Order: sequence, then structure tokens, then C-alpha cells
Amino acid sequence: MPRRIDYYLSLSSPWAYLGHGRFRDMARRHGLDVRVKPVLLGNVFAETGGQVLAKRHPARQRYRLVELQRWRDKLGLPLHLQPRHWPFDPTLADRLVIAIEQSGGDTMGFFARASSAIWEKQENLADEATLERIAAEHGLDGPALLAQAQAQATAEIYRQNLQDAVAADVFGSPAYVLDGEVFWGQDRLGLLEEALISGRQPFRPEVKGSDPT
Repeated sequence: MPRRIDYYLSLSSPWAYLGHGRFRDMARRHGLDVRVKPVLLGNVFAETGGQVLAKRHPARQRYRLVELQRWRDKLGLPLHLQPRHWPFDPTLADRLVIAIEQSGGDTMGFFARASSAIWEKQENLADEATLERIAAEHGLDGPALLAQAQAQATAEIYRQNLQDAVAADVFGSPAYVLDGEVFWGQDRLGLLEEALISGRQPFRPEVKGSDPT
């Protein structure tokens, strides 16, 4: 039976963009059963004690830009540090990913194309026409999927993904959850693959005063 990973992410996250290609390759290598679960990051932060970028200390904002440059250089990806149409409301774009997942489409492939649209091509993912065009370029029925993305049932899944993320101790994007163990950030992909290869038992937080045995 294939190993399952819950993959929490958002199209608003540059870190999801940086890690997606490598995680996609890893999923293929190991035959993983990946459940793609978009979440609205502002709500994740609100539930788990994080802060949206604009409210973080300037030192943290500056360090983020340096880290993005480091990873852009290391991975050789054409990331724009401050894309023309960012920040944006990712709700519709994230819910389109959910619609594709629910319809059995190539969610991982679509996310790759859509994340490159914002972080490489500086396209507007808050625009319905842009999302429809990107879906069509990926061989999908853009109008039908956009209608599904705007449906109440998809909104409910988006909300449920948030609840699932908080319950799983996810607090940012991307996060990969294997057997209940959270690997947060694209820079943890090496550790995730080591866990897959070794087949070890998942690590759990050690609570003070508990018996480690």
C-alpha cells in the first residue's frame, strides 16, 4: 500500500513554489498517495499564533527576502521576490486546486503551472480569466472547474482543510504530514525522504514529565 502524505500549501506561498517540483519528483519516486490540501494561510496563522508578513518585525521581513534569494540561487529557479500581483487574495486560486483534486485531475501538475504563473511570470491569480486560461493550458475545463471552485461544497472543504491543518499541528506552507509527523518547509524535504527510505516510526513531541518509553 502506498504511503500517504497530506500536503498543506497555498498558491500565495513562495516556499510552496520553491519546494513543489522536488516534492512532486519525490512523490513519483516513492509512489506516494498525496492528498493536496490548500489552506488560507492568514487563517492558519491566526489559529496557530503566526503573523501575516506585513505584521512581522522588519528584521524578519528582511531575512525572508535574503532566504528567498539563497534558495532561488541554490535551486536555479526564476523566482521574483516581489511579483507584480502579490500579495493577492488566494482564495479562488486555492479553491480551484481543491476543485481539480475533487474531480480527479492532475492537481500536482496544475499547482506547478499555477505557482510558476505568480512567482515566475507575475500573472494575476486573483483574476478569474487568468485562472481559466491556466486551467485550459493544462488541458482542464476551466469554466466548469471555476464554477466548482466557487461552489459552497468547495468552500466547506477549504474550511475543513484549515481545521485539519490545525489539528495536525500545521502552522505554515508548505507542510508535509507523514503518519502524523509534520515536516514544515521546503527545506525539510531531505528529512522527509530519509523518513520514507528508512521506514522509521514517526517522531512525536516529548511532553515534559512523560515516560519516554
